[in-house]
Amino acid sequence: MSTQRVALWDNARFGAIALMVAGHTLTKMVGENDAAFTLYVFIYAFHVPVFVAVSGYFTKGTAPDDRRIRSVYTDILVPYIIFEVIWSVVLFFYTGNFRLDLTRASWTLWFLLALAIWRIVLPYLVALKYPLLISIIISIASGYFPIDQTFSAARVLGFLPFFVFGWQLREWNLGERWMALCSQSVIRWRVIATVFMVLVAVGIAVSVPFLREAQIRSFITYDSGYATFGYDQWSGGLGRLATMLVAAAMIMAFLILIPREQTWFTQFGQATMYVYLLHTFVLYPLRENGVLDGERPLWYILLAVIGSFGLTVLLSTKPVVKLFKPIVQPNLNWLFVTPRDLRN
Repeated sequence: MSTQRVALWDNARFGAIALMVAGHTLTKMVGENDAAFTLYVFIYAFHVPVFVAVSGYFTKGTAPDDRRIRSVYTDILVPYIIFEVIWSVVLFFYTGNFRLDLTRASWTLWFLLALAIWRIVLPYLVALKYPLLISIIISIASGYFPIDQTFSAARVLGFLPFFVFGWQLREWNLGERWMALCSQSVIRWRVIATVFMVLVAVGIAVSVPFLREAQIRSFITYDSGYATFGYDQWSGGLGRLATMLVAAAMIMAFLILIPREQTWFTQFGQATMYVYLLHTFVLYPLRENGVLDGERPLWYILLAVIGSFGLTVLLSTKPVVKLFKPIVQPNLNWLFVTPRDLRN
């Protein structure tokens, strides 16, 4: 049975993936440029959390049925294996070393492993009281241990609260309530969200020396323990908590500012996994050949961000989806047993 798509969430998906591509475009060009650093921190403060939260919003907290079990294979695990093999070949071409280790994800593929784990864990987590609070405690506590990136463990635990937060938003029916809100109330909330985002950007801009010294880039990536970047005391947990609270507020502001109605980019929100899996094959050569590497002036960085937006649109188009569907969304019906409800 098909369900009607809601424009708000396709718009949000497209916005989230566009921010992610922009963030990956910026990563190796920030250097000592304060303006570029401000833009980078602003984007990285919430671009992965919002993508994770939107994924959590569409994940049910109940025991999985046959369809949901199959989707873990078709949407996550098999594409992960396919793209890990492809990345092994690409890296062999650039480095001369062939390494295929499915326990350690290549670049952005960590998200697929994390998504599979979050989907499996969510029903067990939400069976407890206060799942969001528990997930925050797990995330903060994980930073005190030397957890590495085997099976993306550090990021799985670090970003877990945002996945639960997304699920919680649906439990609170905030999406439906937002869609039903009158236009005047929407305008007021969007003014508040705009002011908040501007204040965050200004706050980052005037705090660049402090944020550099505080190792904010390590906090907002959630990929390592506090001790690895100089926080071997209890203060590391406070840093992660503050980072998460700001990110949660930015997620809400982002969703408020996203159009609720159909737009020219709504259709592109249905192809975010294609963008996620394919954009790295465009950016990686540009980074390796110096085009997107090294300290750059602000005009160059802004031009690169505009280009990243164009890349996001291009990879969302129907010809690209049709061409790469066999490896992004492989047909695996031959692999599965007959669903239980069709056997009798």
